[in-house]
Amino acid sequence: KLPLTIEEIMNFGESNRELFIKSSTYSIIPITVTEMGLTISWIFSSDPKSISFSVVYQESEDTPLDQCKVLIPMTRCNSHKETIRGQVKVRNAGIYTLIFDNTFSRFISKRVFYHLAVERPVIYDGSDFP
Repeated sequence: KLPLTIEEIMNFGESNRELFIKSSTYSIIPITVTEMGLTISWIFSSDPKSISFSVVYQESEDTPLDQCKVLIPMTRCNSHKETIRGQVKVRNAGIYTLIFDNTFSRFISKRVFYHLAVERPVIYDGSDFP
């Protein structure tokens, strides 16, 4: 478990991070968001073989996991063959959790190389209009 804030993701720079996920386990990256309208995007690849990926939303840390909203259902990704990209729009403050799941693999541990980014919407306020 690796809790992140939007500020920490904005300071990621261009470098990739690495997760080591043992066989029959999973790893999560919870991102705490306080402002609406942001876009959280990700790019990842895995080695060796595939990994399953999901994104869930939870209003607060107290929200039971069975009441979390699934934004992207658990999907097996051929991320060892191609880079997986995706994004989610922040509609509510809360915790957006990226899940890398290797529970289907009984013997093979995986490495996941990932990069996260956050974009703020550009809001035109008309200030440059004469």
